[in-house]
Amino acid sequence: MAEHLASIFGTEKDRVNCPFYFKIGACRHGDRCSRLHNKPTISPTLLLSNMYHRPDMITPGVDTQGQPIEPKKIQEHFEDFYEDIFEELSKFGELESLNVCDNLADHMIGNVYVQFREEDQAAAALKALQGRFYSGHPIIVDFSPVTDFREATCRQFEENSCNRGGYCNFMHVKPISRELRRKLFGRNRRGQRSHSRSRSPSPYRRREKRDFGDHHRRDRHGRQENGGERRRRHGSPRRERSPVREGSEERRARIEQWNREREEKQA
Repeated sequence: MAEHLASIFGTEKDRVNCPFYFKIGACRHGDRCSRLHNKPTISPTLLLSNMYHRPDMITPGVDTQGQPIEPKKIQEHFEDFYEDIFEELSKFGELESLNVCDNLADHMIGNVYVQFREEDQAAAALKALQGRFYSGHPIIVDFSPVTDFREATCRQFEENSCNRGGYCNFMHVKPISRELRRKLFGRNRRGQRSHSRSRSPSPYRRREKRDFGDHHRRDRHGRQENGGERRRRHGSPRRERSPVREGSEERRARIEQWNREREEKQA
């Protein structure tokens, strides 16, 4: 029986544990779900819920002032956000991956998933981000059970064939340009990352840079500091090897270990 339960853990056949929370770290039913959400007490992956706010969130192709906005400007806005978040999170350790959801459902819209190389790096980032704000919104951050994004992402979306659109229950990962990916995740980084892209920063970037901070950090004049004032560009460790992804069995074993550790602490 124990072997059978272990084999179906986190699958549709599992009537106890939620398969969607196991795969993508989010569930459309939330706390009302009839199945358990096994929230890890430690993980290399963090979920920053509903963090990215695209400029045409209310009406596709139209900004909040009702003016049309070009797809190129929307992508620039996203890549500015992506680079800003990458630089901030890199302060705590090397990032294996950084994924932003393009889904529209409430439990997934704007979700940011960041996977660090080490669990203690993720723990340090979580502690530092709690109580902080970004672009005027509080940062909601938790450990996530997701360690293999291949099982969490929608393959049909990657092939431009998903018929569920933005309300698909699997991740629609918003892509970044090859240039930016090479810059941030490239293997041939030497000490410092390359300079910012040559184009002028958009007004969206200036606003977000100003608002990345927390409510208790202030400068010597008593003014609240923003993320751009505190941020200094610096190099990140060179990646020595390709990341080794865990399979379903390894992740199930890891979550079972998390649960045992949590029970031991509560005992």
